[in-house]
Amino acid sequence: MDYNGYEDDERVLERKRIISDGDEKGLRPVSFDDYHGQRKVKENLKIFIEGAKSRGEALDHVLLYGPPGLGKTTLAGIIAAEMGVALHITTGPSIEKAGDLAALLTNLNENEVLFIDEIHRLNKSVEEVLYPAMEDYALDIMIGKGPSARSVRLDLPRFTLVGATTRAGMISAPMRDRFGMIHRLELYDTRDLMDILRRDAGILGISISEEGLENIASRSRGTPRIAIRLLKRMRDYANYLNKDIIDKEISDFGLKALDIDDLGLDTIDKRVLMTIADVFKGGPVGLDTLAATTGEDPVTIEDVYEPFLLQNGFLQKTPRGRMLTVRAYEHLKYPVPAELKAKNQAAFENLTIESYLDSKGDQQ
Repeated sequence: MDYNGYEDDERVLERKRIISDGDEKGLRPVSFDDYHGQRKVKENLKIFIEGAKSRGEALDHVLLYGPPGLGKTTLAGIIAAEMGVALHITTGPSIEKAGDLAALLTNLNENEVLFIDEIHRLNKSVEEVLYPAMEDYALDIMIGKGPSARSVRLDLPRFTLVGATTRAGMISAPMRDRFGMIHRLELYDTRDLMDILRRDAGILGISISEEGLENIASRSRGTPRIAIRLLKRMRDYANYLNKDIIDKEISDFGLKALDIDDLGLDTIDKRVLMTIADVFKGGPVGLDTLAATTGEDPVTIEDVYEPFLLQNGFLQKTPRGRMLTVRAYEHLKYPVPAELKAKNQAAFENLTIESYLDSKGDQQ
């Protein structure tokens, strides 16, 4: 398909939830034993939860951050289940007034978990009410108006706030400092994604081979949500081809039909790369110019497409703009410009010399 004619109604590789994720809730693990990946975060949380339970206290507040689709909501549910308490779920934008937050907090019971997704989008006035609630388990509210107005402090049950955000840098320092645990969720490797897909395929009643699992997992951009979505789509292609099992052949057919290549790039990723190569001769090109040329929103390019391209070495950011790397040209099967090839070779030789000198210094 020509990349200029692609219409992005519902992008299969989108990390945010879309309509086809309707039964995602039923696939969420409810215990650490069923939760694959994020080993360091999982092991630390196990220790902290056991400590809180042994003391009969509420778990300290937890901040989870990282790209969408990595399991922040799932972890919040597991924390509540492991603590043996109820989970209350809300989002930052939905808490418009301090009264909305007060209603949530006063309805909590001892040791329960309040999960606020996209916590960086809380209103400033709401955030300031949350400070004493997190630190002192108390709520300061104003009663009356004018000269007769007075402040009343209400005691709250000891609760655990689990905040989730895709933009940790947008959380204010006073808010961040009140979290006792701050964990970053990393992208998953292929083996962990295969474990997740194997479990979910069993729940959904999908027959899939190890080769099919690996094929889907390796093209899922390190994100469980995308992997599960692709598994469901491969099930549809297997039904279309009258096959009882998703093997490598079926997954290759389905992923090719979705324009997802061997490294997990789809049509939009290639459109961004090809635009820089064809129109701007490899760059540099500014974000706004690239957005206008590709017809995409600048925020969408920066938040959705660029991270994967940067992490996998297809793009580099410079003070003058975005530039393609040698790997991008090779993946697109474009000839690598002589200047870029020479620059890359010089950088490699300098790195080799520095590594040699460093090793000689270590020996001395």
